[in-house]
Amino acid sequence: MRISVLGCGRWGSFIAWYQATQLKNKVISWGPEGDYSYEVLKTTGKNEYVTLDRSIELTCDLQYAVSASDIIIISISSQGLRGFIKKVTAFDVRDKIFVLCMKGIEEATGKRLSEVLIESGIQKEKIAVWVGPGHIQAFTQGIPNCMLIDSYDPSLKKYIADNFKSNLIRFYYGNDIIGSEIGAAAKNVLGIAAGVLDGSGYVSLKGPLMARGAYEVGKLIKAMGGEFSSAYGLAHLGDYETTLFSEYSHNRRYGEMMAHGAKFEKLAEGVMTAKAMKELGDKYKVELPITNAVYEACFLSNPFEKGNGAEKCMEILLKLFDRETKSEFNI
Repeated sequence: MRISVLGCGRWGSFIAWYQATQLKNKVISWGPEGDYSYEVLKTTGKNEYVTLDRSIELTCDLQYAVSASDIIIISISSQGLRGFIKKVTAFDVRDKIFVLCMKGIEEATGKRLSEVLIESGIQKEKIAVWVGPGHIQAFTQGIPNCMLIDSYDPSLKKYIADNFKSNLIRFYYGNDIIGSEIGAAAKNVLGIAAGVLDGSGYVSLKGPLMARGAYEVGKLIKAMGGEFSSAYGLAHLGDYETTLFSEYSHNRRYGEMMAHGAKFEKLAEGVMTAKAMKELGDKYKVELPITNAVYEACFLSNPFEKGNGAEKCMEILLKLFDRETKSEFNI
């Protein structure tokens, strides 16, 4: 099997490593010329996460990467997907399978990432999403985990999951692409909230955060036409440990540093996802108190003001305790 991985950052480089070393596939790893991640791999053959196998072909030629493989895995920043896919569809992609290994919601439109591909001319039956828990640092140490493949086409998700599985990753078949995509994106928002709690010394509130967070995400998924229970599957609740507790989580770390009035400089997809989810909540008339608190902390306060970041962030989150008492579940 020949695989092209578009994007050679943290996850992209891991996916190329995984496909080549664990599945023994022929792999092309693409990155834009001049991009830091690409140049590091080109110069050294490795980054802080993986050492590229010698069988991996590294290129900055997008046309070659797209045309040379039947399966295209995309792993880039979610907010850059629409502009990037326009470059990809400039080539003949009619027979290509696209797998999105990225988690987010387009902030400008509230669209799921598979919807962005469809609106860009990709057939929905050719699209799959790869989501669920797992940290590169654990995978490269040989520590296994479970992940999820979902698609509009049942035969495609089965094909991808069956061919991508290994002793390192056990894949499950998803049955709700709306829930899989929204749940995967939303867990990053909860990760920021968890980081704020960590940074402010309110670690015991992470239990209620998990329970109430999954509940509000389930309500949004249901309002958008998906299954409420998807919020309790691998894409969302199943990914909490790697997002709400792990030292490796960018989103948790972003929230933790924000609580100290400092800015985490690496990509934290949950920031723009919080904005997109707030707008989706307004659109579908779904109450999302935790999401809205994260949005307010990220956008409406000044969380990076030195000295009082923790006070401001926690003030926003603790306002949730002032809400009226109600039944725990009202689906």
